[in-house]
Amino acid sequence: MIVQRRAVPTVLAAAALLLTAGCSSDGGGSSDADGGSSPGSAAPWSSAPPRQTAEPTPPAKGSVRVVRTVAEGLRSPWGLAPLPGGGLLVASRDDGTIVRVDDKTGKKTDVGEVPGVSAAGEGGLLGLALSPDYASDHMVYAYFTSASDNRIVRMIHDERKPAGEQLGAPDVVFKGIPKGFIHNGGRIAFGPDKMLYAGTGESGDTGLSQDKDSLGGKILRLTPEGEPAPGNPFPDSPVYSYGHRNVQGLAWDGRQRLFAAEFGQDTWDELNAIKPGDNYGWPKAEGRSDDRRFHNPVDQWSTAEASPSGIAYAEGSVWMAGLRGKRLWRIPLNGTGASAEPQAFLEGEYGRLRTVVAAGGDRLWLVTSNTDGRGDPKDGDDRILELKVG
Repeated sequence: MIVQRRAVPTVLAAAALLLTAGCSSDGGGSSDADGGSSPGSAAPWSSAPPRQTAEPTPPAKGSVRVVRTVAEGLRSPWGLAPLPGGGLLVASRDDGTIVRVDDKTGKKTDVGEVPGVSAAGEGGLLGLALSPDYASDHMVYAYFTSASDNRIVRMIHDERKPAGEQLGAPDVVFKGIPKGFIHNGGRIAFGPDKMLYAGTGESGDTGLSQDKDSLGGKILRLTPEGEPAPGNPFPDSPVYSYGHRNVQGLAWDGRQRLFAAEFGQDTWDELNAIKPGDNYGWPKAEGRSDDRRFHNPVDQWSTAEASPSGIAYAEGSVWMAGLRGKRLWRIPLNGTGASAEPQAFLEGEYGRLRTVVAAGGDRLWLVTSNTDGRGDPKDGDDRILELKVG
């Protein structure tokens, strides 16, 4: 497989910490077993312990309270990264810029523009993530659509510089991810193993999802320098899982298991528990399938109810933001399965919901997406909300 990436000398740890972790168009119960494998069993390339037989489960019914509006007047917000010392970095998909929001006062400060962003359709400046060593290296990672592809860059963030000039020159970490007017994926996150995970889309070319030599319709796992991470299921490949349509949500539970939200086409959107090397079915399967070659979702929703983007883990549940569904879903977990029926909150109250990020304990940051060309903006859109959940 030919993977375009920046050639950087990398010293890889002799033994990496690995995980057993683990799209409707943006306009639109409990799961079966995962294709024959025990949902909590450790993969042969994982050092994580097998799932214990009994795990605490959250209550079947939960709660959501909007504590306050943190900030208003954001334009096409997409990625959000909380800073360790306080404050939130927010990416504007269409403007290609990053702003810093003071999470106490809501004050917005221009950080800078990311050069090379080519925004069109669902493409633009998408996910943000902070380096695991941000306290010392001040590196911000960004996933964006360029004129030729989707790529990941990293930039030094220097808050001592004047507003609008706080981003260093981008260093291309990984490139060559297929781009399209739709289905660009875009969520990035560093896992508990300090490796960089990226959700990609098939860019409208459904055949890419089942092609393990393509970067489209995948979850990728990379070193911080952009190399295939040690222990990946396919030799010398960044591909971690495949058979996806458009992955825009990534989050880990308290036992370091990876979950991902995915847009279906016309029938079923999905929340998946990600097992390295597994095939999630698209385009041969949408939602649950009887074909045991494919890993079935934790749960599924009609596209009108979900069209999921960001997800976060808090208080024993996955919280999933819905775009077309205009609601926040709570999926309580028992291991890698749903322990009760999903529950919807904030239905229609704040419009399209793009990104949700854990804020510590029982708090979440929630980002609306009404200025993305598909919403109905109201005064104050777009905004960041602080939620208290249970």
